[in-house]
Amino acid sequence: MPKVSEVCRQVRSKVAGPFWVTMDLMFDSQESYERYCQSPALSAENIGRIYDVDAAKVMHFPVPNLHVLKISYPRKMPQGGVEERDLHSGQQYTYIMDLELG
Repeated sequence: MPKVSEVCRQVRSKVAGPFWVTMDLMFDSQESYERYCQSPALSAENIGRIYDVDAAKVMHFPVPNLHVLKISYPRKMPQGGVEERDLHSGQQYTYIMDLELG
């Protein structure tokens, strides 16, 4: 099965306000987007498990004309807190790069 890193030309994560993180999965083609956008590996339940957040709060925003899937989830702690390890959430995407899509 292909991995996220193999079917997306770019994957990035970023801060979406002090309480949210957003990831952009930019698929390399319309075919890849249609085939993998709804993969169980990218489901709210699996993203919730990976990032240790409530799956009910994970949101998906498909953008078909751009072949992009945006996934947003709540931060475990507010941006800029004392225990903050990734202020801009720019490294959070790395946890999904090796997800196998089915």
